[in-house]
Amino acid sequence: MLSGEDTADLSGLVDRDPVAHIFVRAQLDVHGSAAPEGGPLVLGYFDDGQLTSACWVGANIVPLNCTALQAKRFGEAVLRLGRSFSSLFGPASAVRGMWEVLRFGPQTAFDIRASQPLLATGCPPAVPPAATVRPSVPEEYDAVLPACAAMFQEELGYSPLGGGGGAYRQRVRSLIDQGHSFVDIAPDGAVIFKSELGTVTRHVTQIQGVWMSPEFRGRGLAAGYMAAVVRHALMIAPVTSLYVNDFNAPALAAYQRVGFEKVGDFATVLF
Repeated sequence: MLSGEDTADLSGLVDRDPVAHIFVRAQLDVHGSAAPEGGPLVLGYFDDGQLTSACWVGANIVPLNCTALQAKRFGEAVLRLGRSFSSLFGPASAVRGMWEVLRFGPQTAFDIRASQPLLATGCPPAVPPAATVRPSVPEEYDAVLPACAAMFQEELGYSPLGGGGGAYRQRVRSLIDQGHSFVDIAPDGAVIFKSELGTVTRHVTQIQGVWMSPEFRGRGLAAGYMAAVVRHALMIAPVTSLYVNDFNAPALAAYQRVGFEKVGDFATVLF
């Protein structure tokens, strides 16, 4: 387990791949330490006294810079901790290595997304941005929340608002307040398109939650909408990124039209 004295070394490890390691960078920005308070912890793997890989352990398990052997060792360490978690995600080879161990643990995965291309761009979009996409405002929360919940249910198969969904509601409100929620809203107040910058650091942002109302799908609108999100994202950090299921051919085609290029492979296991 890493201590506060390991913070600089962990930061250096994250900086080896700011796009792939954006989640841990964002956590470091919040907590300011490799020994965060409040429950999460960071496991480290040392070779000859040098930190060579690490693994964030919280509600999400996130390995970084791992070899296959290191990933298995992290999986074994996570099992010994006896914690529960909601997802395992990150570079595909590390996720696969950890899953080889965690699949024998007490938690059962309900979905495994083994191949998710990691895409990034630092260039202005290659197609004209949709002029109607803009940051949402707090007064639009009641319209944005159902769109966010619809995207979540389509993606994961259950509603995030079950049992009240207090944490999810606060997450949506926070993204709006921060200016990280983007929408196109019809004159009647219905959300046509929405997306968020789910993770933001000084050097990279990560686009998440891309959703279009079903009645507007198949009209060739996606690339222009994503171009608008990219344009906004590049005002915040010099690179923006996302990862997508490899079977989602329409989304991949739209992202490539905008100018995204593949920079890695992710995988996700959902519990």
